[in-house]
Formats: sequence, structure tokens, C-alpha cells
Amino acid sequence: MIARDNIPDFPCRELVPYHQLLTPEQLELMQNNSNVVSYNKKDCVFRQGTRTSHIMLLISGLVKIFKEGRSERTVLLRIASPGEYIGMLSVMGDQIHQYSATAVELSEICFVDINAFRNVLMENGKFSLQLINLISQDGLFIFNRLVNQTHKQLPGRIADVLLYFSEDIYGKTQFDFPLTRRELAELAGTTKESFIRTLTEFKNDKIIGLDGSRVQIISLDIIKTLSELG
Repeated sequence: MIARDNIPDFPCRELVPYHQLLTPEQLELMQNNSNVVSYNKKDCVFRQGTRTSHIMLLISGLVKIFKEGRSERTVLLRIASPGEYIGMLSVMGDQIHQYSATAVELSEICFVDINAFRNVLMENGKFSLQLINLISQDGLFIFNRLVNQTHKQLPGRIADVLLYFSEDIYGKTQFDFPLTRRELAELAGTTKESFIRTLTEFKNDKIIGLDGSRVQIISLDIIKTLSELG
């Protein structure tokens, strides 16, 4: 990882959610208490059990958020994309990170000192309210996904993963999976073998096109139906 201190133009300014609600003074405070760090693929951003100290905003790249359990088992909670805060549930709710984060690809993250950020929150009620909304959305997303893993059959869960990358991460029906098959299986709440088998069935049924990590959703309607019916 490579850190760049003393940012003259606060490059993450435009990516800060609801930055329009911040005053010039508040933006300057965040600028003077921030730095950008570059991470290579598979670099650890923060580890479960370590202390929180900064607000983290993803500028570029992708970062996976996961919960570590016993026997090296993990639960992949979500993938963060540019413009999203990382670790906000832990930073605002505890002094210890309750999960881990790792760069999925070359990524840049803007770190803002937590005390400076809290000063902005105390001064700006409208900005604070929008932040609460974002934190709630993160919590509800994880809650709904874990519930779906419990109640949906395997085809519905694989369809959810395909829709997640197509609609939430990339915004298109053709993309490259940024994760390994094992990680994708963790996201779907299944085994690697079951994930690969179901994905192959989708390909054979001409629901998707599949060439290595390259995926093309051929029938978006069928994928959505599988997701809805579970």
C-alpha cells in the first residue's frame, strides 16, 4: 500500500455522499485531516478485531467486506464500490472492527480522521441524517441478504449473486466476476462445488454465457424470476 498525505484538492470530495450539504469550512476540515492510500489486489484494508480510527471512503476499485469465523470460515457480507463508506457500521457503532475488508482489485481509499468527521456530524444535522440513512441501508442490505440465504433455494441465491454484480456493482449485463469461485460461493451461502454446478446449469440452459470469469446474462427476465421465486 502507498499513502499520499497532504492532499491539496481533496480528491474524494466529489465522492463524499451528500457533500453538497457540507460547508466550505467543513470540507476544509475533512481535507486537512485526510490522506489517500492505494491498495493492491488482496491487500488487507483492516482486520476484524482491530481498533477503529478513521472514516474510510472508497475512491476507486472494489473492496470485499467479510466476517471471519471459526476454522477459517468466512461470511462475505458485501462488495463496496467507489463512493461508498467502508466499515461505517463498526466505526460509528463500536471502537473495534466487527469484520474485515480486503481489496478485490487495485483500489484507492480516502481516510478521514474520525474525530474531525464527528465534529462535522455535530455541526451539520442534515448531513448527519443522510449518514444515518446510508448506515441503515448497509445494515438492511446485509440483513436481507442473510435472510434470503436461509429461505431461498440454490438457484435463487445464485441468481441474486448475478443480479448483485449486474445491477449494483457494474450496471450492465456483461461483466467479469472479480472474485474467485470460492468467494462467490461464500457470497451465495453455499459450497464452491454447488456454486459451480448451478452456474454451469445456467449456462447449459442458455440463461447466461460463461467463459472463465466473463459472464453475460442472456435472459435477465429468467434471472429475475429465479431471484423472486427463490
